Amino acid sequence: MNATQTLIALWTLVLKEIKRFTRIWPQTLLPPSITMAMYFIIFGNLIGSRIGDMDGFSYMDFIVPGLIMMSVITNSYSNVASSFFSNKFQRSIEEMMVSPMPNWVVLSGFILGGMARGLGVGLIVTLVSLFFTRLTVEHPLLTVLVVVLTSALFSIGGFINALLANKFDDISIVPTFILTPLTYLGGVFYSISMLPDFWQGVSMLNPILYMVNVFRYGFLGVSDIPVVWALTAIFAFIVVLFMVALTMLDRGKGIRS
Repeated sequence: MNATQTLIALWTLVLKEIKRFTRIWPQTLLPPSITMAMYFIIFGNLIGSRIGDMDGFSYMDFIVPGLIMMSVITNSYSNVASSFFSNKFQRSIEEMMVSPMPNWVVLSGFILGGMARGLGVGLIVTLVSLFFTRLTVEHPLLTVLVVVLTSALFSIGGFINALLANKFDDISIVPTFILTPLTYLGGVFYSISMLPDFWQGVSMLNPILYMVNVFRYGFLGVSDIPVVWALTAIFAFIVVLFMVALTMLDRGKGIRS
């Protein structure tokens, strides 16, 4: 395939993924916005008024970046995991694998599709948050960069999950037992400076902590972790996981019976 044909193939795959989740928007885009609105009401307004300030900001302002990031992570991951596994289950992925498309195009197409949903939901949640607080963005470029990188990272993670899954139940294992706990313990609702030294050290092993903190720094200008460290970690995770996913795809891992 020449460069033009490769771009057409990539765009077609991305467009297919976008149409897939927008066609059923009441199931893919609406529920996350309602869920996050409940978080804003319960944690931000009701509980937050009793907690007071966090790192010099109202509790509502403090948790908004974390809740936006949580929605981006969850939806980027779940979109790719469910979409790619559905293609495996229906055997339509085999048609892609025997086509002239390079494997990196297949991988990139699903990743970009997952990013489209994750970032789309993130934007919706951001708009919903404006009903509860007034957002300020201290570092706009950094904010956009980290949310795009995070969406890409968890889209790749969803792809690997789909490759390893043998049945639909396997798709829910990682989000339920790994992704959700890491997200809740990733500084979305609190600053790790509140924790004892030992648990602060344990928290540093949580990759989501880095993403939430950099994203919060983009909004509020405060972070529990040096921004350079966090960005370096995110870039490293993306490179490693992309190469792992591409290697698995090249070897037919999880595709060939």
